[in-house]
Amino acid sequence: MQSAISLSLSSPSPIARSGVGSTSNACWPMPRSLRFCGLRREAFDSAASFDASSLRLARFNLQPKQSTLSKVSAVLKGNGAPSSSGFDYDLVIIGAGVGGHGAALHAVEKGLKTAIIEGDVVGGTCVNRGCVPSKALLAVSGRMRELQNEHHMNSLGLQVAAAGYNRQGVADHANNLASKIRSNLTNSMKALGVDILTGVGTILGPQKLKYGKGDSGDKTITAKDIIIATGSVPLVPKGIEVDGKTVITSDHALKLESVPDWIAIVGSGYIGLEFSDVYTALGSEVTFIEALDQLMPGFDPEIGKLAQRVLINPRKIDSYTGVFASKITPAKDGKPVQIELIDAKTKEPKDTLEVDAALIATGRAPFTKGLGLENINVQTQRGFVPVDERMRVIDANGKLVPHLYCIGDANGKMMLAHAASAQGISVVEQVTGKDHVLNHLSIPAACFTHPEISMVGLTEPQAREKAQKEGFEVSVTKTSFKANTKALAENEGEGMAKLIYRPDNGEILGVHIFGLHAADLIHEASNAIAMGTRIQDIKFAVHAHPTLSEVLDELFKSAKVKVSTSSAVAEPVPV
Repeated sequence: MQSAISLSLSSPSPIARSGVGSTSNACWPMPRSLRFCGLRREAFDSAASFDASSLRLARFNLQPKQSTLSKVSAVLKGNGAPSSSGFDYDLVIIGAGVGGHGAALHAVEKGLKTAIIEGDVVGGTCVNRGCVPSKALLAVSGRMRELQNEHHMNSLGLQVAAAGYNRQGVADHANNLASKIRSNLTNSMKALGVDILTGVGTILGPQKLKYGKGDSGDKTITAKDIIIATGSVPLVPKGIEVDGKTVITSDHALKLESVPDWIAIVGSGYIGLEFSDVYTALGSEVTFIEALDQLMPGFDPEIGKLAQRVLINPRKIDSYTGVFASKITPAKDGKPVQIELIDAKTKEPKDTLEVDAALIATGRAPFTKGLGLENINVQTQRGFVPVDERMRVIDANGKLVPHLYCIGDANGKMMLAHAASAQGISVVEQVTGKDHVLNHLSIPAACFTHPEISMVGLTEPQAREKAQKEGFEVSVTKTSFKANTKALAENEGEGMAKLIYRPDNGEILGVHIFGLHAADLIHEASNAIAMGTRIQDIKFAVHAHPTLSEVLDELFKSAKVKVSTSSAVAEPVPV
């Protein structure tokens, strides 16, 4: 699940970037290099062929030699050749979330004998308690919000009777989607021959670990390389009592067991914003409780200001800023939920709220207990496993632990599902002999409100701080959705795209979008950053008309770059 602060330029924070996909049986399954929320194509079609060669040939009605197909299938279904190094496996991954799943599938493609250990359920936070079920709820809230907007519908010439919803039906939609994706993830790994080992994984020493229930029945295995991919859990500050009914985390909220008349949301980052969208669309009143002096911390300030005007001000939402919820007591004995607020700076009592429910959306904490890190002299930092830019684990003496890596939320670099998947693939590239450093500044993030918010790279304050330290100039340009034909056709002209760049060489430092389908539009910018493409080159790209993509087309064309030709491609920036 996406989390609540922007990408840090220094050390990771335990409070994440707040917060934390339908299948059809098409004739031609999409290439499995495509992903949704970090999930590979196989997660959405359990019947899809895993034979890449036959897929490509079938597209053109070509028939390969039978021996070719047999060889490809043997490699994929055989889970790599038996390890020739004397280990049980070439690679063992602890955790079967999006990061572990992506790493496992890439490892099999590379010919590694691979196993994945899962102590809970396949799919981890993203599939079961994050990205997937939350998007199901947000799909419902988006439709409800549109149907309830009489002015919007009338402007399109439509008349709709009063819209309503079935709470259990909405909850079932989210749960069924999670179950489907979880099943397909499991089937995809089984189809490729990945060994799925059930139990808690514990590292016993270098290249040695065990899995099981933590009793005498545990099994010991060895691996040439090990990846920790254990993910995260909701972060609940001290003084807050969670009962799972009236005081809840995002894990509970996704089950939608009730829709309270009045709910307080502690934290106004990704998680809090998305749930405010869901609850207000379903009829709840929301009160935000934010420790910082402004709502939506971590977003680019200009985008945040516009988003607040659209997503918060017109809705049944009020807020407290600069305060901590020092104590929250669940509803009981006929009394409502009690929330005691204190000033974030002075710690003096501020106010007391009584609400029907409270959602704790203060981010996520790494799930790294019980890994046996003490057996290899590794000490966590605020729960996070310390790693270098190649995801290699660092011990208490500052030395690299050979053959041990940590990816995803557990290392705290960037708490996003697709970042975990990218890190896992990067590690597999390394263990198979190809050095690879992931550029985290090219990884996009999105908040799936209505309209959406997306971003990649640096915010304007971060870019100006970097420019001051390194001695270069920063320029900013913006375009509006109100000038986009497709947005106007949808009667969705509220929105803006913002480009932060270096005018001396055309380097893209950051792109931020608020508007219709912003989460889909951001990838042109993220890919440009990843490939080192400069503005003076991308401004010549052709975009179909009329499409929302022209918002970015106009954005890049409006930039004023002082050079007409590209300089060398930028090196990846490790975080």
